[in-house]
Amino acid sequence: IALDYEAELKFYEESNQKDKCYELPDGQQISISSQRFRCPEALFKPDSKLEVKGIHELAFQSIMKCDVDVRKDIYSNVVMSGGSTMFPGISERLSKEVNHLAPSSMKITTIEPS
Repeated sequence: IALDYEAELKFYEESNQKDKCYELPDGQQISISSQRFRCPEALFKPDSKLEVKGIHELAFQSIMKCDVDVRKDIYSNVVMSGGSTMFPGISERLSKEVNHLAPSSMKITTIEPS
């Protein structure tokens, strides 16, 4: 997942190293290009026709529904789980996006399985 999607897209367009090869379990090789960072971007910027919010906005809204006294603890202990945590960089991106929404005094820490 790109930390800065627009910068990653621009870098990709200007780069000569566009594709990355992967070997499947059956030995077949496939080449993936910008889909590596464009597909998971939907987690943060879903299609506007769907009227759903990105995971950073959902996390922020959930925290804001909690008691004021525990918000600081929750901001500093955002735990991620599930298959999407396999995307490289998702923890850093979620931290960055929630940080933009949260009060500036809050320290955002995301924890993902290793």
